[in-house]
Amino acid sequence: MTIIRVWLAAALLAVTIAVVAEEGGGAFDDRPRATLLEHPDWFTETLFDLPDDLAGAVAAGKHGLMVYVGQRRCAYCHLLMDEVFGRADIRDYTRRHFDVVALDAWGVAEVTAMDGTVLSERALALREQADFTPTLLFYDAAGRLALRLRGYYPPYQFRAALEYVADDHYRSESFRDYLARGDNRLVFELDALNEADFFQPPPHNLDRRFPAERPLAIFFERGECHACDVLHGQVLRETGLDASFTRIDAVQLDMDAPTPVITPDGRRVRARDWAAELGLFYAPSVLFFDERGRELLRVDSVASFYRLGRVLEYIDSRAYRDLSYGRWRGRVETSDE
Repeated sequence: MTIIRVWLAAALLAVTIAVVAEEGGGAFDDRPRATLLEHPDWFTETLFDLPDDLAGAVAAGKHGLMVYVGQRRCAYCHLLMDEVFGRADIRDYTRRHFDVVALDAWGVAEVTAMDGTVLSERALALREQADFTPTLLFYDAAGRLALRLRGYYPPYQFRAALEYVADDHYRSESFRDYLARGDNRLVFELDALNEADFFQPPPHNLDRRFPAERPLAIFFERGECHACDVLHGQVLRETGLDASFTRIDAVQLDMDAPTPVITPDGRRVRARDWAAELGLFYAPSVLFFDERGRELLRVDSVASFYRLGRVLEYIDSRAYRDLSYGRWRGRVETSDE
């Protein structure tokens, strides 16, 4: 079984970055808390049988099981619950892809581990190298340990960890390599959106009740979004796909922000409300509209060079005037064989 190890140095660096950003450089008090930690009510109640918990998660359509190993007075555990799971986007993404069960790093309850071994919570924590709390163990649907996180990771890195497991990147690369693919962030502040020359500046009047001259691409993104960093720093910039967006109208919106927007059908809304109305939850999501404001298609999941290149070829050629993307793709890919 392959085990991805994320070393303490990275965790401590992550904590430093988060604390400096959130507290203006003040020291983080990591002494044991006086109050006992309460787990979120959406955590799954466990009978301390991890294979059974995993089976329940899979039956519910989840990607797998997340096992949280913590302590009630652990300052970093409090930070995880407040600053990470306290964010709606992370909470919702986690719940969509995983069931989460909690174990006590010092507990004496007997647990059936994923391999069928029965041992105490404490013994399991020691066996799984949960030397620092919180430790999170991500198991896929087959019971394979896809990722172990030891220590606190701030929202950006934690969101990347969720995507790393939920999108099956652990099958082909280490978490270290996955994080490194987002290192070329085109931002000036930690929580800012990536910049690109082809984005039109605000105010965002996207009204197309009077036809425009070019199709429209709307990038719904988030700050501290690893997948967004990969899109801009690697997929677009390093492959030259960014040049295609200079030939259409392109706008970037923060899907969590109250930015005022006039939609293609002429309505005045806030970006976050529009994103919710559109049912968007993945960042980045790129929606394409024609000159009259008709939505053509959306790329709202992981997309790399080939997939996005095909979409841009479809838009560039104006094939959408005669064919749906599915029919066009069928013709093109058949002719390529």
